[in-house]
Amino acid sequence: MLSRLSLRVLNICVIDQYERGFGDGGAQQLAARALNRATHTRAAWCSTFDPQHWEEPGFAERTTGQLDVTFRNGAVAVKIYKDIGLMLRSRSGEYLMPDNPIFSPILDAIAERDKTLFAHIAEPSAAWRPPDPANPHYSYYKEYPDWNMFLHPERPFKKAILDARDRMLRDHPKLRVVGCHLGSMEENVDDIARRLDLYANFAVDTAERIADLSLQPRDKVRRFLIQYQDRVIYGTDLSLMPWQDPVETVRQMEETYARDWKFFSTDQMQQYGGRSVRGLALPEPVLRKLYRDNAIKWVPGIVSAH
Repeated sequence: MLSRLSLRVLNICVIDQYERGFGDGGAQQLAARALNRATHTRAAWCSTFDPQHWEEPGFAERTTGQLDVTFRNGAVAVKIYKDIGLMLRSRSGEYLMPDNPIFSPILDAIAERDKTLFAHIAEPSAAWRPPDPANPHYSYYKEYPDWNMFLHPERPFKKAILDARDRMLRDHPKLRVVGCHLGSMEENVDDIARRLDLYANFAVDTAERIADLSLQPRDKVRRFLIQYQDRVIYGTDLSLMPWQDPVETVRQMEETYARDWKFFSTDQMQQYGGRSVRGLALPEPVLRKLYRDNAIKWVPGIVSAH
């Protein structure tokens, strides 16, 4: 599919103990490296690390060493996940936040190696609200209640987590950071714009949040994407797992790619979450940045020389 459609993708590893297939970071990274070779580098890959033992002596040094191994094996980026802020706690009971000093030498090392940090920090605002079947994220929280903050009122509020993320951006200005899923600011592009104005090292991707964009005023979203055309990267949350039918999965991938392309490139009506929405008809130069140029700019190495 990648060759036939002339596509390149970033294959992101992430450790999520609640989702099947994502519990073992090492196994994912081996598979991602193999896929990178099998696709002749069309599937670049992003490594990760497990912050679960962050209070143990030598954590930062060990983690940096492990990441260096992945870089030598071709990883072009590193992913951190929402368990930072939402799940992991210190021995004294405080939640681990992305601006915790334990991460500073790790983040500095990523920047020094000219790699990019993909940061899935916090969750959609729907996670803190009563379940609403009309919300694009209703089915996810129904399937994964451990990430439904409405059921866990003891956990931090979203603002506290994003404030910590912003401090991380401020304290590491040389680190390129891509905020996954519109940087968890999916309900209002004005919130994203404020962060992009404040932090020159910050960009966002659209993965699994185009439905959220479609809920906002069309002209507002269009103006945002044109104004910040250098800071938004097209992304999806698609995956191909060993137990899935690859033919059917690839078919669904192609349908998603085609629908999203039509939403961004035409003014035709598209279906998101059971709603018909009019496409944005973005100018061709903006589309080129959204789909290609920004990926190259924010993740050096994602596109090989050939």
